[in-house]
Amino acid sequence: MKARNVPDWNAVWGEKMDRLQKIINGAAWLAIAALGLYILGYGVRGRALPKIGYAVKKVLTNAEGTLQNAAAKCLYPGLAFAAGDRGTAASLEELLIQEAAEVFPLFSFVEEQKLYETASESTAAYEILIQGGAHDENEIDAQTGEAFDIAEKVEEENLRAAQEEQAALEQERREQEALAQAEAGGQAAGAVQSGAVLGTEYTLEQLSDFDFLKNNFYIVESNTDISSDLLDAETLLGMDMTMKQDSSAPQILIYHTHSQEGFVDSVPGDSSTTIVGVGEYLAELLRDTYGYNVIHNTGVYDFIDGKLDRNQAYTLAAEDVEQILAENPTIEVVIDLHRDGVQEDTHLVTEVNGKTTAQIMFFNGLSFSKRNGPIGYLENPYIGENLALSLQMKLGCEKYYPGFTRKVYLKSLRYNLHLRPKSLLVEAGAQTNTLQEMLNAMEPLAYVLNQVLKGN
Repeated sequence: MKARNVPDWNAVWGEKMDRLQKIINGAAWLAIAALGLYILGYGVRGRALPKIGYAVKKVLTNAEGTLQNAAAKCLYPGLAFAAGDRGTAASLEELLIQEAAEVFPLFSFVEEQKLYETASESTAAYEILIQGGAHDENEIDAQTGEAFDIAEKVEEENLRAAQEEQAALEQERREQEALAQAEAGGQAAGAVQSGAVLGTEYTLEQLSDFDFLKNNFYIVESNTDISSDLLDAETLLGMDMTMKQDSSAPQILIYHTHSQEGFVDSVPGDSSTTIVGVGEYLAELLRDTYGYNVIHNTGVYDFIDGKLDRNQAYTLAAEDVEQILAENPTIEVVIDLHRDGVQEDTHLVTEVNGKTTAQIMFFNGLSFSKRNGPIGYLENPYIGENLALSLQMKLGCEKYYPGFTRKVYLKSLRYNLHLRPKSLLVEAGAQTNTLQEMLNAMEPLAYVLNQVLKGN
C-alpha cells in the first residue's frame, strides 16, 4: 500500500503568509506612489505647467477609479462575480485583490451569507405587511374610539372632514328652505309642522331614485360600497319595524360599547355625566313617557386594568349583550349609544323646540369591503333590517325635527349589529358638546323611535 502524501501545513501556511506580506508591501508602495503623484499634480496645477498638471490629474483620476474598483472587489467579491467580471487581473491592484481572495476564501462565503440573510429578512417583512392588511372590527382609534381599517385610515379621516362640512351645509340648506316655506305662507305640500319648525316628508318616488337617496341621506366610507339592490327605498320602507306594545317583559336594550365617552363638561369618575348618563335618560324617557320595558346595561368594555383600552370593546360587549338577549328573548330593539369624535372647533348642535340640542347620526356596518367583497368572518344576516330601521328613523327625524340628524354613515365592518334585526347604532353629538345638549337630544330621539315602532 502506498503511503499518502501528508501536506506540510506549516509550510503551506508560511507560503500564504509570505504571499500576504507581498500583497501588503505592494499595496503600501502603491499608496506611496499615488500620494507622490497627487502632491506633484497639486503643485503642477498651481503653477505654470498646465499641460503636465492635466496629464498628472488624468493619471490620478484613473488611479482613483482603479482603487475604487479594487476596494469594491475586496469588500464585495460576490457582487463582482455576479456582474460577470471573472477575467484575469489586468492591473497591479486587481492582482493584489485576486491574491487576497485566494488567501482568504472565507471572505466570499461571509459576503454571500450576508446577502442571503438580507433577502430572508425582506421576505419576512413583506409577510408582516401582508398580514397587517387583514383587519377586524376591534382595531380602534385611541382618540376617537372609531374602528378602522389600517390601510385606509387616511381616506377615513378625509371622509370625516368632508362629512362635517356636508352636515353644516345641509343644516344651512334646510334652515333656508324652512324660512322660504314659512314666508310663502303656510304649510307647503309634503311638509308637516313640528314645534316651530317645518319638516319635510319625502315621497316614495323621490326615495326610489338610488342616486337621490344615496347622495342626500348617506355618507359611504371609501373602503366599502352599497348597491341599489341593498339600498332600495321601497324594500327598506316596506319592512315592518313595528313592535308589539306589551311592556310586561323587556322590549328594548340600551348599552354602550364605549362607556368612557364623555363631553366638554363631564366630571371625571362620574359616569352620570358621560354617555352612560345620557343612555339612562333615554331609557327613562322610553319607560316613563312611552311605556316601554327597557333594560339599560351599564357594563364597561373599554376600560381595562385601569386604563382606556378599546381594542376588544366590541368583542367584550357582544358577550354580555348575547347573554342578556338569551335571558330576555322578548327584547326586539337593541341600541348601542355612542358619542362621536370630531375636531375641537366643531360643535354639532341644532335647535329643537327652543333647546340647544346635539345632532345625532345613525350608523350602519355593511360587512363588506370594496377591495375584497363580503367579509365572511363578520357575517350579518340582518343588514337589510338594520338599514331599514336607520332609514325609517332618519326619515322620521326629517319629518319632525329637520336639522337634528346628520347623514347616515356606512362603514365596512359589523359593530355587533347582527345581534337583532332591529339593531341601531347611534352617534349622538361629540366630545365638544355639553352634557345638557346631549340630554336634550334624547327627547327627539325617543319621540321618533316611538313613532317608528308604532308604525306612524
